[in-house]
Amino acid sequence: MSSPSVTLDSLSFSTPDGRSLLDNLTLTFGAERTGLVGRNGVGKSTLLRLILGEAAPSAGAVTLRGRVGVLRQALVPPPGTSVADLMGVAEPMARLARIEAGEGTGDDFDDADWTLPARLEAALAEVDLPGLDLDRPAATLSGGQVTRASLAGLIAAEPDLLLLDEPTNNLDADARDLVAQVLGRWKGGAIVVSHDRTLLRQVDRIVELSSLGAQVFGGGYDLYAARKAEAEAAAVRDLADAEKQAARVAREVQVATERKARKDAAGKRSRAKGDQPKIMLDFRAERAESSGGRETRLAERLSGEAAEALSAADARVERVRRLAFDLPPSGLATGKTVLALEDVAFGYPGAVLLLAGRSLRIAGPERVAVSGPNGSGKTTLLRLAAGDLEPTAGKVVRGVKAAFLDQQTALLGDDATLVAAFRRLNPASGDNAARAALARFLFRNTAAEKPVAALSGGERLRAALACVLLGDAPPQLLILDEPTNHLDLDSIGAVEAALAGYDGALLVVSHDRDFLAAIGVEREIGLG
Repeated sequence: MSSPSVTLDSLSFSTPDGRSLLDNLTLTFGAERTGLVGRNGVGKSTLLRLILGEAAPSAGAVTLRGRVGVLRQALVPPPGTSVADLMGVAEPMARLARIEAGEGTGDDFDDADWTLPARLEAALAEVDLPGLDLDRPAATLSGGQVTRASLAGLIAAEPDLLLLDEPTNNLDADARDLVAQVLGRWKGGAIVVSHDRTLLRQVDRIVELSSLGAQVFGGGYDLYAARKAEAEAAAVRDLADAEKQAARVAREVQVATERKARKDAAGKRSRAKGDQPKIMLDFRAERAESSGGRETRLAERLSGEAAEALSAADARVERVRRLAFDLPPSGLATGKTVLALEDVAFGYPGAVLLLAGRSLRIAGPERVAVSGPNGSGKTTLLRLAAGDLEPTAGKVVRGVKAAFLDQQTALLGDDATLVAAFRRLNPASGDNAARAALARFLFRNTAAEKPVAALSGGERLRAALACVLLGDAPPQLLILDEPTNHLDLDSIGAVEAALAGYDGALLVVSHDRDFLAAIGVEREIGLG
């Protein structure tokens, strides 16, 4: 590998509707592994597109040196493609096949990559897909296998720089850990857009994009979180100090102004009496004018310095609306049967059983996580618990009111505005109550009129939480399916804090171990 570099020189980018997304960004990426974080919509994925030349900046320039490998979000293999196509090795492997069959041309021999098969074998083993058939239709792979196979193709290609856009979204816990291990062993440069804290612990530095621009933090996620908290606290303290200093200077200037006014008034009265020689009065007036001028200039300088300090301190404090909320009490009694699955089985007609002989009991405000590889039946179990499905065999006892937030937050529907969806789900709530509840989840004023169909994944989760938790009667069981998949780090932290204080029961599927620890999961049910 050669030494890669990406240089952003005064880079700016605006959306087609004129909204500034990136402004005067100057930054360099080298051979280190960099995590790229920031709130949803701040421009992380757009920055990757600018680096790749897939979008043009509004101003500034991008300079890229080295070979780049890219792993994109939501990989969907085109129809008819093979695993070799997915991995980007179909052509070089076909060339080697022609040579082996005695049909190779001179160009084939000139361009042959003789070590590619060995590198592919090692790369597939590294992503836990040893012996994967390269001729297999890519459509037969699971979503996690598609991501891992694509990553193996990148490893085998040995690029100088990896660009990874949310590479662990929709992967199970084992696959997420595997991708983190691959990144931890990577010796080249890498830019990783992610909110996966396990993955971000494998990087050498973190770049955070915000309205303040780009801030660079050395080290992985834990050091970044600590230093960011320290920097934010320091910025708030500096602003408070600057505000106090500006107020003190303003008071002193006011006192000086009033003192000068009194002196001037006294001088005028003395002149009016005519009991002192004119030459003395003129001398005193001239001296007072000179002194007053110096005081005025000093006051202006002090006021200007205080204003500049206040402006500088204010510029270091990001003005954002942060998601923060407390949940109303559910009133769930300790020991009350919340949910019971008794020897439950489920399978679709003509298909293999997804669950067989499964039993589970939740009593009182327990917090239970359901784990297992993708396809093991985790979501099916949640749907049985919620009443969206009935078991093929066995019995499900649902002892309390429950709310189920699936990955698509289907309860919202897509054919109404957000405030209309809230009122449909909470018939006893009036318009004002609905808007007040939505405002607590950052849907203020006209945002409450936004069509549900136009919401992003993160917005849908916020909206669904508002509808079920702040409605007519809070549920005593909250069932969550991968709730952090579409949230940025700040929003994940806010949801964690709220759920940690929730007094109802939780049944959660999540591959985010940090999230499960933060919300106080007490028990884990393994499937598969």
